[in-house]
Amino acid sequence: MSDYRVTILGSGSALSNIQTFHSAQMLKMNSKYFLIDAGEGVQIRMRQHHQKMLSINHIFISHLHGDHCLGLPGLLSSLGLMGRTAPLFIHAHADLEKVMGDMIRYFCADTPYEINFVPYDPYHYEEIFSDRTISVTTIPLKHRVPTCGFVFREKNKERHINKQMADAFEVPLAFYQNLKAGEDFITADGKVVENERLTTPPSHSHSYAYISDTAYLEKIVPLIEGVDCLYHEATFLSSDKDRIRKTLHSSAAQAATIAKMANVGKLLIGHHSSRYDSYGAFLEEARTIFPETYSAVDGARFDL
Repeated sequence: MSDYRVTILGSGSALSNIQTFHSAQMLKMNSKYFLIDAGEGVQIRMRQHHQKMLSINHIFISHLHGDHCLGLPGLLSSLGLMGRTAPLFIHAHADLEKVMGDMIRYFCADTPYEINFVPYDPYHYEEIFSDRTISVTTIPLKHRVPTCGFVFREKNKERHINKQMADAFEVPLAFYQNLKAGEDFITADGKVVENERLTTPPSHSHSYAYISDTAYLEKIVPLIEGVDCLYHEATFLSSDKDRIRKTLHSSAAQAATIAKMANVGKLLIGHHSSRYDSYGAFLEEARTIFPETYSAVDGARFDL
């Protein structure tokens, strides 16, 4: 199984149906698991699709519409029943703690783990999580309530040692870390051996962008430029112009246009309105602009 994969747990919009649950995705990056949004039924979907619930340490909530966050209380309660002890961090608009804090404290009062609300500013692009290997930044969006998307980027990796060349130039083991960091090597007689002769390029650093509910917004393009995989909401088809304008959502064509402008690797579209009987038309509309488009249906898995 790929170490870089997104699993779609819910792909429906505000009014759910029997085929699609509300918005939620599980992102696996470099053996770390991140939950993005937590619509109703998220814990059921996680069990159905064999997700490692206890491996989640960070949850990212894009905005405070119910179809993106009402699954949180039940999930948090279940994690306690499962014996979780590690702290959990919920990154969201500050109002989430105001709205749900008392409920969660009431129903999760005896949980054996610590729940931490970590607020972010939905109006500014900023890094909200960083560890040794991964960075997460927000992308302010345009919706009816304060909303952010997220970009998950693996940090630059070290170069690989060319052991045969390193031995030939008698590079001591103690200097290997310097080589990995890109330094040249100086031999005992003062000769400079360029790093490129002693190493090979680092492995690819993966990236994933999640663009939640938003009107068409070209200013996000530089912030998602070149990501391996982009999820972008596509609630309507282009023919529903009035609904697109009134609800501040995007069409499949608009999502594809953003993907093309940002030169991403692949595009996932979801959050389709339940007014449509079939979602095939969304793919058709998007692929006329960006051929590498796929449906982010419930249960689908995509390698980054």
